Amino acid sequence: MAVTKKNKFDKIINIRNKKASHEFEFLDTYTAGIVLSGTEIKSVREGKVSLTEAYCYFQREELYIKQMHIAPYSMAASYNHEAVRERKLLLNKRELEKIETKFSEKGLSIIPIRIFINDKGLAKIEIAVARGKKLHDKREDIKEKDVKRELSKMKF
Repeated sequence: MAVTKKNKFDKIINIRNKKASHEFEFLDTYTAGIVLSGTEIKSVREGKVSLTEAYCYFQREELYIKQMHIAPYSMAASYNHEAVRERKLLLNKRELEKIETKFSEKGLSIIPIRIFINDKGLAKIEIAVARGKKLHDKREDIKEKDVKRELSKMKF
């Protein structure tokens, strides 16, 4: 009988920014790496991340994320990290140029959608170039969700 070797990254981390899909209309999405310290990646693997207030901005042709909360690692003694700080995002130069040209348009924002651990065990973040929704657009989305919910109830 063959024993399958378990991957050390079996626990799936997929933290979503649920508020973002309600507040914004996504135009383009990109997957980026994040520069994290040792205790930060351990907290991400435990799932202690909040993306609700986070946003991205450009500084000297590099993309940074601000207001992303990663809780301090509980097992770290004195070498723990700050919970909220700026973190650099890793993208190709071509992708950065595309995002920067779109970002320069009026009314567009760069927001994080979700953070996850890939197959290699690296933390990745999915970001979107987005436009804020108006109040009537939000109401239409809520109506569509209610109709879908009612239809699914009728099928059963």
